[in-house]
Amino acid sequence: MRKIVLDIETKDFYNDLEKINLSLVGIYDSETDAYSTYLEEDLPKLWPIFEHSDMIIGFNSDHFDIPILNKYYPGDLSKIRSLDILREIKNAYGRRMRLDQLAEGTLGKNKSGKGGDAVEWWKAGDIERVRSYCINDVRLTKELYDYALANNKLIFKEAGALNEITLDTSEWKRAKEHKLTFSLPF
Repeated sequence: MRKIVLDIETKDFYNDLEKINLSLVGIYDSETDAYSTYLEEDLPKLWPIFEHSDMIIGFNSDHFDIPILNKYYPGDLSKIRSLDILREIKNAYGRRMRLDQLAEGTLGKNKSGKGGDAVEWWKAGDIERVRSYCINDVRLTKELYDYALANNKLIFKEAGALNEITLDTSEWKRAKEHKLTFSLPF
């Protein structure tokens, strides 16, 4: 099963997703066991990777990353099976939380910045720093996914305490047919 773990960074912040512009996409591809990033002009190279994947994995990806990417993709990426770890947590625990809380509690690691930092780095022309930040978030998301698969739980840190979230990951492992129509000339 080919899994793509993704994160995106943006050039700006707005409450309206339609106004947000993509700066870059970071992915982990289970088929190649490699991390890579794609600027807007590189997106035609990314689309076949998504189209030939069995599942897209992200953190807040169904609400944020995939809808923004769909503005650039000529089809509908929501037709590919997705696993939004934040959605799974909300369903299991009843509320949302930050990636940093989960990374610290589960992995003993922290994010290398905040989303607002990436916007500022982009505006300052520090693209390599944005790439590094994005890939770090992809790594954390992948490691959380792997931990949850192995342990059926994640741990988050809040007010100095560690709290467990029990997750049913049985469906995460099953390959399903995706409904994407391959309409691009690749």
